[in-house]
Amino acid sequence: MSEDKPAREPIGEDARIDALEGRLKAVREREEQRNAPRMKGAGESEKLGNRVLSYLLGGILGGALIGWVIDRFADTSPWGLLVMLFLGIVVGFRNIIRISSRRPE
Repeated sequence: MSEDKPAREPIGEDARIDALEGRLKAVREREEQRNAPRMKGAGESEKLGNRVLSYLLGGILGGALIGWVIDRFADTSPWGLLVMLFLGIVVGFRNIIRISSRRPE
């Protein structure tokens, strides 16, 4: 019985190590790909924050500029500036409330 050859040839030690290294390499590549950061640019919350800031500053600065121009031409200083500044603040907050009440996409 001991003279019978086995049905399969035993795999050499180097072949098993090479196969194991290949599988480990494939697993590492999949793991690196899975853990890679997905965001390349600005995130959605950062974009929304910049948009809110631009609405607020745009409303205030736009209202102040228009009010100052009205005061210069109509000689109504400081009432044109104050009224338009107030309206600019109201418009800025209205835009902020409008985008914050929108459902996320």
